[in-house]
Amino acid sequence: MFYSLTGDIVYKDSTSVAISCSGVAFRLTVTLNTLNELSSNNCGVTLYTYLSVREDALDLFGFYDETELDCFKMLISVSGVGPKAAIAILSELTPDKLALAIASSDAKAITKAQGIGPKIAQRVVLELKDKLKGAFPQSQGTESVAAVASVCDCRNVNEAVEALVMLGYTQTEASVAVSKLDKSLSVEKLITQALKIL
Repeated sequence: MFYSLTGDIVYKDSTSVAISCSGVAFRLTVTLNTLNELSSNNCGVTLYTYLSVREDALDLFGFYDETELDCFKMLISVSGVGPKAAIAILSELTPDKLALAIASSDAKAITKAQGIGPKIAQRVVLELKDKLKGAFPQSQGTESVAAVASVCDCRNVNEAVEALVMLGYTQTEASVAVSKLDKSLSVEKLITQALKIL
């Protein structure tokens, strides 16, 4: 119904903004990332929107760019993830970071979002892993996502990633570092060279 709204911000709190368009102010629930983008600008703002229709409410969600909106739509396609959970995830992780977390099977990174438990985070990883290919055409991290996704099938690479995680790095950090290396290297060499990158 609504593609985007352009106008002046007349109200802002920690989870929402109200944009005045031709004398009507629309209140939109937004992510922390969108709020941060809007922090210096209150005039002539454009937010891309998603309208959630329920029996008892019409909720409008706003996003600073279309990549975040597309990511939101992918998240709510996962069973058990509603609009509020998707907003919580996107408040914790930018679309690029979420894509890397999913590609590297880093459900723990997703559980950092408020109200998201391990089961939901694991479901997000499982259901969206295959959808990532080409899902973020505007994303700067697309090459990293493809590289991380491609290394997950190699045994020595997986062992190196597990070792780096045991050393205190996140699954995503370890996967990104190892993805930059030659897959044919031994586990020990992968770990040593990945530590230099990290």
